[in-house]
Order: sequence, then C-alpha cells, then structure tokens
Amino acid sequence: QVQLVESGGGLVQAGGSLRLSCAASGSIFSIRAMGWYRQAPGKLRELVAAISAGGSTRYSDSVKGRFTISRDNAKNTLYLQMNSLKPEDTAMYFCASSYRQTVVVVPLEYDYWGQGTQVTVSS
Repeated sequence: QVQLVESGGGLVQAGGSLRLSCAASGSIFSIRAMGWYRQAPGKLRELVAAISAGGSTRYSDSVKGRFTISRDNAKNTLYLQMNSLKPEDTAMYFCASSYRQTVVVVPLEYDYWGQGTQVTVSS
C-alpha cells in the first residue's frame, strides 16, 4: 500500500512560482515511476510531468520549459517546481505512483493517487 500526500499549492499571481511536494509512504518509492497530473473544472485530468524510477522525465507541451519534476528517493518525496505560472495553470494537482519503473504517461498505469493540492494563478 502506498499513500501519497501533496502539499505546496496556493494562490499566486501570473509569472510567479510554486513548488509542489508529494510525500510517499512505504519503502518502494525508489523503484516506482511517478507523475503529476492536473484537473481544471469541467476538464479532463491531464498529465503535467512524469519521472521514471531512474530519473528520466517527460513533460506536457504546455508546461515544457516552465515546470521541472524531480524526486528525492532518500526522502520518499516527489517535487514539481512551477515557474512563470499562467492563469491557465489553475487546477487541482495530483501526484501518482505507478507499478512500472519507466516513464508512465497513461493514467491507467498509475495505481496510487494523492488527494490533490489546489493551484490558483491570478491574472
């Protein structure tokens, strides 16, 4: 069983930055791929960024160059550094853990999800 707890969301002005964290329970964090998803009201959940167990990364085109996903296996923690935030980044952000080790971009391959943290970017 893996429990994921996100933190770091909040209200920020456009152009600002936030750093999201996702604390994971259990001893298998280091061998699992992780991801950040987001969902805005009335929209489908979409992949923001993903990272393999080995540290390879993948980003959606909408955040490439602005967001950075990283992981600290010693702390069982996943991060999402978000810079140059835009109003369209406003959403609930979720971290997810996959049973795979390689980069995962398919939601069905994530078997554990956090409760989410709200990010609101004002214009």
